[in-house]
Amino acid sequence: MSVLSSFTSDSPSDPWWMVLIEGIVLVILGIAWLAVPKMTNTVTVQLLGAFWVIVGIFWIILILFDRSMGGRKLFIGVLSIVAGIIIFFHPRWSTPIVGVTLVIIVGMAGLIIGGARIYEAVKGAGLSAAVLGTVSVLFGFILLLNVWVVTLALPQVLGILAIAGGILSIVMAFRLKWASSQ
Repeated sequence: MSVLSSFTSDSPSDPWWMVLIEGIVLVILGIAWLAVPKMTNTVTVQLLGAFWVIVGIFWIILILFDRSMGGRKLFIGVLSIVAGIIIFFHPRWSTPIVGVTLVIIVGMAGLIIGGARIYEAVKGAGLSAAVLGTVSVLFGFILLLNVWVVTLALPQVLGILAIAGGILSIVMAFRLKWASSQ
């Protein structure tokens, strides 16, 4: 379960202390992103590389248990392992590449989602769909036209979001503790 499910659920399902630890880690990570963004980005991307290596190994192991689409699983596993190793051992150039790729994906998503919203508005979904679609398309264009600027600002944005999410998690942890004691 995640913190989001705690906000949407009527009964607390996560131990309050797990949510508290999650909040504390997020606040620490957010402070690190704001205080030492280059090092924090590098470590985060290296953890991503290690994660991809582990995921790749699991994809290959999965072939032993389920042979369906074995070629696809092998391809994904090998690609994940190779990408993870490259990212892990070459953080100086992989960190900006991962950041730029993230910005491009989010920008493209903004264009696609915004276009779909505008299409819905034309088909009768109303003015709010048109406004949200237009904002999403503009957001996508801004990201795609300023990829490097947004990538350089990413540590600060992630830091602020991590701190805000951490504070909300800490508050939620104490709300869960209070709810479980009643």
